[in-house]
Amino acid sequence: MGKLFLVPTPIGNLEDITLRALTTLKEVDFILAEDTRKTGFLLKHFQIDSKMFSHHKFNEHKTSEMIVQRILAGETCALVSDAGTPAISDPGYLLVKHAVAEGVEVECLPGATAFVPALVNSGLPNDRFCFEGFLPQKKGRQKRLQALAEESRTMIFYESPFRLVKTLKQLAEVLGNDRQTSVSRELTKLHEETKRGTLLEVASYFEQKTVKGEIVIIVEGTEDKPATKKENKYSKPKDI
Repeated sequence: MGKLFLVPTPIGNLEDITLRALTTLKEVDFILAEDTRKTGFLLKHFQIDSKMFSHHKFNEHKTSEMIVQRILAGETCALVSDAGTPAISDPGYLLVKHAVAEGVEVECLPGATAFVPALVNSGLPNDRFCFEGFLPQKKGRQKRLQALAEESRTMIFYESPFRLVKTLKQLAEVLGNDRQTSVSRELTKLHEETKRGTLLEVASYFEQKTVKGEIVIIVEGTEDKPATKKENKYSKPKDI
């Protein structure tokens, strides 16, 4: 039996790929890529000539069975997305689910994921957080936002540059204008930027400029309010 490797790729700076990832990509029988053109650039840069096939959200339902059968027959496969870790807001879940169901060994290598540096450098609590990924674009969007109104953990969202300001304003409407946020874009690239402030302040900032690149939005959760203890009228006052 072969094996399925999930291989993270750089989110921007090519130097962020690991030595183990490079070795794996060189040694597997074939590579599954979300976009063969983008992955082709990566492979060419590191002089990797492994066979590559397309695997994305439009064909993963049809190709997963065939891929699993090839692995069961003894081939090794590496799954990559355009950037970051496969299956994190990218294709991968269906293939992994099918592989696990068929008894295929699956191994995910550690590596780049955009929300981790965005969370850590946000200045917001990161001991507990929830990853929301992309909000629904239309149906279910307001319902999902309302469900997060009382979320106490730091929240993480992915967003396109074209919907950034709209999303920040919608978050402000539901969570309050003064809720603290941090928006990171172009992480690890030449024009990397992180803007911190209230939802209203950050929305106003990006409204005045042309926004490009991948976006990660970090939003603080509700403040924990300690429960008020009820006074027992029969208890004796404590000595000072």
